[in-house]
Amino acid sequence: MTVKEYGQFCGLARAMEMVGERWTLLIVRDLLVGPKRYTDLRNGLPNIPTNMLATRLKQLEAHGVVARRALPHPDRGVVYELTDYGRELQPAVIALGRWGAQTMTEPRTGEIATTDSRALSFHTAFHPEATCGAAIGYEVRMSDATFSLSIEAGRLTVETGSHPDPDLVIEGQAGRPVLDIMRGSLAPADAVAEGRVRIEGPPALLDRFVEIFHL
Repeated sequence: MTVKEYGQFCGLARAMEMVGERWTLLIVRDLLVGPKRYTDLRNGLPNIPTNMLATRLKQLEAHGVVARRALPHPDRGVVYELTDYGRELQPAVIALGRWGAQTMTEPRTGEIATTDSRALSFHTAFHPEATCGAAIGYEVRMSDATFSLSIEAGRLTVETGSHPDPDLVIEGQAGRPVLDIMRGSLAPADAVAEGRVRIEGPPALLDRFVEIFHL
């Protein structure tokens, strides 16, 4: 498989040779959320040509960033997942996402926010120092997706679906109120008073949420 080489004896140049091609880091982003079937990746990246997705996956496999794993009976099929080496990309992906988020205002025409991109956005907005070592569980409900956020010992785990025992449930109503409070353009108390966010649990934990997750 041909690799576009930069001719630079440099770690960044080598990294760009492996993950610098178009769509590659978005594939990594989605795999950071969890293993995916080919169809899952295709559905999460609807604008990527199918031949390009196949090529990028082969390139990532060749570089040892991604591996294929056969699912046991009765699921069957094959999933793609990051190797240990591939998962080392998470801090870089999160840092790039935080850097890029500074330019985001309103979505451009045709832009979508996928479930996987929103799941990783919680990692992007996460400030572990604000947790003060506390263990907190949040369930965040949006119009078309629910996320389980578990914080323990300054570490965050994000999963799709309901939290088994949340300390606070945050349910966003019309628009993007959860994003607005994370960005600081909407005060938590105003979000609740205006009915843009509904909560189940202590209101103080919504203020804490904004301290821990802010862009």
